[in-house]
Amino acid sequence: MEKKAMRPHDEPGRQPATAEPGELLGDVASRLGTVEEQIAEFHRRSAHRELVIDRLHEENQRLRSGLGRIILAPVVADLIRLCDQLGLEIRRLAVDGQDPRLLVSFADDVAQILDRCGMDVFSAEAGDPLKPELHRPMGVVPCDDEALHNKVAEVLAVGFIERDTGQVRRPVQARFHQYQPARDGALPGSG
Repeated sequence: MEKKAMRPHDEPGRQPATAEPGELLGDVASRLGTVEEQIAEFHRRSAHRELVIDRLHEENQRLRSGLGRIILAPVVADLIRLCDQLGLEIRRLAVDGQDPRLLVSFADDVAQILDRCGMDVFSAEAGDPLKPELHRPMGVVPCDDEALHNKVAEVLAVGFIERDTGQVRRPVQARFHQYQPARDGALPGSG
């Protein structure tokens, strides 16, 4: 039994084609079209997979960043309290006529640590209007000037804001002027 050599367009188990050359070209064109469709579908699926991978990676990075903030939250809260205590002690030493430079240095170190934890320090100036999202009133200072009503009289403690999220971690703590018209020559707050 003699084996016939297979031609490239013959499939195993199929009788050799005896079709006309035009029919063979049509068959080849049809098969190429099928291959092109499969390749296009493969590329579409690959692009979709890449998109999903990129999205999952971005989500993973956000979760990891959030986890870091959650882990650091108690430390940041303690550092903010330490910063406040140092600020109070610095003001007390200055009032007593003592040199607060050493505590100022410690306060600067604490501020740098908070900066590395992603916290920015912000404050207010005397005369700034009350902004509830940025300020926490800690007391009032009576005044007879209506233009000063609900404006910062004195900053007691700076505020902190998360650099990445823009969320106010702790508002500025301050005393605010409160307008109280003078009655019968009496000073505000003496009534």
